[in-house]
Amino acid sequence: MPERADILLKAARAAGCEVVPPKNYGPAARDAVHDADYLKFLETSWDRWQYVDPNAVEIIPNVHAVGRGRGAYPQAVEGQAGFHLTNAACPISAHTFEAACESANVAATAAHLVLEGERYVYALCRPPGHHASSNTASGFCYLNNSAIAAAILRSRYDRVAILDIDLHHGDGTQEIFYERGDVLTISIHADPQRFYPFFSGYASEVGHGEGEGANFNIPLERGSGDEAFLRALEIAVGVVDRFSASALVLAMGLDVSEEDPFGGLKITGGGFSRIGEMVGRAGLPTVLVQEGGYVYPSLGANLVRLLHGVEETQAALGARAI
Repeated sequence: MPERADILLKAARAAGCEVVPPKNYGPAARDAVHDADYLKFLETSWDRWQYVDPNAVEIIPNVHAVGRGRGAYPQAVEGQAGFHLTNAACPISAHTFEAACESANVAATAAHLVLEGERYVYALCRPPGHHASSNTASGFCYLNNSAIAAAILRSRYDRVAILDIDLHHGDGTQEIFYERGDVLTISIHADPQRFYPFFSGYASEVGHGEGEGANFNIPLERGSGDEAFLRALEIAVGVVDRFSASALVLAMGLDVSEEDPFGGLKITGGGFSRIGEMVGRAGLPTVLVQEGGYVYPSLGANLVRLLHGVEETQAALGARAI
């Protein structure tokens, strides 16, 4: 939906952001968080699919690897599609990999700008990324932009936190870092018992092995508004502080709005300002990665409110958007 990106770019400019072009960081940024087989599939599957169906306009598998194949990995592109594409909301077309790589470069550029001294940078990533795991695409996400930004920040900072405030649980991000103790993952989202992605995002999921205690989910009852969300955010910011994170990635969904078509949560315009203030109060170098947010009347205004909230509490001299 090009209109959404246009609205957000206009809003970023209105918030006072300097718009800079992304740099191409090549495969290294993607390799840091995604499996080689998966990346090869994303890059080659469209051309290979033409032998299966030369008239296809997109790849949507009709088989799926329930249980992930118990160690088996097929060689046929039809089987690989069923292995890597978990639902019908992540079709692949001729330019999907190219678009996903460009989006990942936006996140990577934002992270490098923070490493160069910017206090916070907004990354206008399309397509989004937080449902993409190390080896699967899901929910319109192919490469995990927030995870890529965090991996780059880890090149300098010993401990990095990812705070996901999208309406939907950041299941892909959780999977990537679930057994790591150096990256804290926190997600505030609509309760998955009745909301996508359904199969993860529960409070009982706390990490495993070295990552035990470094994964934190705060599911909210559907229809929750400012009070419940900000209370959860206060808890989350406290967890970030106790983790002693030196840098922060905000996986920023604007679909928690009361005006968003999904209607999962009911955050007001004033709530977005408060969210920005609380995130800024953490006082950490921050990459704000755009995740969800469908077109609704106050979409751009909510981005401005959130960015202004971060800037005011960090007392930043300026911001960049890419």
